[in-house]
Amino acid sequence: MSEKTIVHLLRHGEVHNPEGILYGRLPGYRLSENGVLMAQAVAKWFADRDVTALFSSPLERALETAAPMSEVFGLEVAVEERLIEAGNHFEGLTFGAGQGSLKHPRHWPFLINPIRPSWGEPYRKIAMRMRGAVIAAKNAARGHEAVCVSHQLPIWTLRRYAERRRMWHHPKRRQCELASVTSLAFEGDRLVEVSYHEPAAGLVKRPTVPGA
Repeated sequence: MSEKTIVHLLRHGEVHNPEGILYGRLPGYRLSENGVLMAQAVAKWFADRDVTALFSSPLERALETAAPMSEVFGLEVAVEERLIEAGNHFEGLTFGAGQGSLKHPRHWPFLINPIRPSWGEPYRKIAMRMRGAVIAAKNAARGHEAVCVSHQLPIWTLRRYAERRRMWHHPKRRQCELASVTSLAFEGDRLVEVSYHEPAAGLVKRPTVPGA
C-alpha cells in the first residue's frame, strides 16, 4: 500500500483593515486581535495531528497565523514564496461600484476578461505555483502531514484545479473562509481526496471580504 501524506492549505486569520483596502501583497497588514485568536484556535485543532513540516507565505498575516502552529509542533516556519497572495491591479484601493475604484473609467479596461482574469495574476499561473508549493510540502512530509499557510484566492484556485473544475469563478462563491483548512490527501504521489474544515468558524464575523 502506498504511503499516505496530507498537505493542509490553511488560510490566514482575520486582518486589521479598518479602511477596507484590498491589501493584496502590500506589507504591514497584520492579524487583528480576533485573527490572533483564530490562529490559536487552528493550532489547537491541529495539535493531535502528525504535522512534520510547516510552510508559509512571506506576508505578515500568514506568518502570524503560522506562529502558534510552530509553537505547538516545535517546527520552524519555512517561507515559501509560491504561497503568496495573487497579484491584483486594485491592490491598495477600495473595490466596488459607487464609492469604490470601479467608478473611475481608468480601471474599466482591467475588468474586460474575468476568465483570465484581466485585473491580476492569471488563474493558471496561480494554480501552477501553488501546485509546486504543494508538491514540495508533500515531499518534505512524506508519510506524515504538512501545513501551508496561504491566502483565499490561491487556495481556492488550486482546489478548483485539483478537482478539474474551471478556474474562473465568482469570488463570493469561494469555499475558503478565514482560518479555514483545505486538505489534500495523497497516496504516494496520487491525489485521492480533498476535504474542507473551518476550525475557527465561531470567530468569523459577517460579512467577510472575499479575496482578502
